[in-house]
Amino acid sequence: MAKQAFGGYSICFKGCTDSVESVFGSGKIAPSEMTKKLWAYVKGKKLAGK
Repeated sequence: MAKQAFGGYSICFKGCTDSVESVFGSGKIAPSEMTKKLWAYVKGKKLAGK
């Protein structure tokens, strides 16, 4: 059995109208910081489900 992406969570961005800049900001950030901001956005908008 294959390992599920995102630790078993399914994420749906359907209907989201936020821009990339509103999620990550306009400056340069490290990949680890990008991951933290993405998960904060997903959890804040309740986009992840098991």
